[in-house]
Amino acid sequence: MTRSRRRLHDALAPLRGDGRGWVLLTVATGWLFTLGLRFLVPTLLPQVKTTFALNNAAAGFAVTVIWGCYALMQFPAGLLTDRVGERTVLATSLALSAGSLALLAAAPLFAVFLLAAAAFGVGSGLYGPARGTSLSKAFPDNDGAAFGITLAAGSVGSAVIPLVAGTAVGALGWRLLVGGTTPAFVAVAALAWVTLPEPIGATRSDGGSTPVPGPSAVEAVRRLPRALRDRNVLLASLAIMFYLFAFQGLTAFLPTYLVAHEGIGQGVAGPIFALLFVGGAVCQLGVGTAADRYGARPVLVAVAALAVVTLLVVPVVDGRLAWATLVFLLGTRMAIAPVTNAYVVARLPDDVQGAAWGFLRTCLFLVGSTGSLFVGAMADAGRFDAAFLALGGVTAVAVVCYAGLVPGQ
Repeated sequence: MTRSRRRLHDALAPLRGDGRGWVLLTVATGWLFTLGLRFLVPTLLPQVKTTFALNNAAAGFAVTVIWGCYALMQFPAGLLTDRVGERTVLATSLALSAGSLALLAAAPLFAVFLLAAAAFGVGSGLYGPARGTSLSKAFPDNDGAAFGITLAAGSVGSAVIPLVAGTAVGALGWRLLVGGTTPAFVAVAALAWVTLPEPIGATRSDGGSTPVPGPSAVEAVRRLPRALRDRNVLLASLAIMFYLFAFQGLTAFLPTYLVAHEGIGQGVAGPIFALLFVGGAVCQLGVGTAADRYGARPVLVAVAALAVVTLLVVPVVDGRLAWATLVFLLGTRMAIAPVTNAYVVARLPDDVQGAAWGFLRTCLFLVGSTGSLFVGAMADAGRFDAAFLALGGVTAVAVVCYAGLVPGQ
């Protein structure tokens, strides 16, 4: 066995055994398609705008609808996860996403397109809380690494799927590209139903193996204030909110910016945009493990600070090679996700972990979803460059929040 293969084997060994390898494989694969498809729409926005005769603000609103509905589903998804278990919620999420993508591809009017976008937001919105709690429960001692692998898989999907779409859209059209992903979601939904345990969590107090549901919705809501009282949870959540706003604004319009503002053809802009997620995948694999070893706070501050710098230099970059380098570096901001997710979920009470995490995600993604609308409006006002500078300032606020975390808690 070569040295690199031995290192890979040693890194993966703690993540396997007792069915945990299947949990990780299934959850990561589902996230690969779920996240990849959310970033397919921004890649295809130039064609969608042409089909429905839209301006930038209207196109940005379509992306906001996806992320807004995704956000609104986080709390209900958390409640459902506590009640019926991760397997049911994850399989349902993937199946609903498949149906919504078929409708999105067939939409004859922009109003129907928005309805389908909302449906995809709802379907994909079920995935996040169940993904987080399933990994936290399956990997209590290696959650940073497990989150890192899963979110890196999402980054790979976000790189490969838009890359293929950007290359093939001229020949196939955006409708066929979107609709062609439906079978993949159906297949992964079946995989989730077959391989994931149901539920991962509590059993009867008498020692029997029949699972019992979590607390009722009313009881879960009653327990939320206690679950969210932790200072570190609140600070980390605020940081995520500002970070998501900037990330959503960046990813929704970076392909459009490259094509319309920088004059780069879509056949080249697509691969450059894919580098964002390649950079994210590379960093997510290493940063999650680094946080397990050195602690979350220094890792979060360092990655977020780099994210500020890369956004501030967007208006001065010129040339395809320079853009490819910058976009790869912009992707390093995605390394925040596995560390912050693991950090927050581990500090939530077990009895309402899904509900509390879902509630936080609803608030965070709902605010974050407006980032695309903000950048779209700025672009229509002729202030595309200023929009990216503003996103850098918003990310700087996240740095301050991460710096305020109390080490060792």
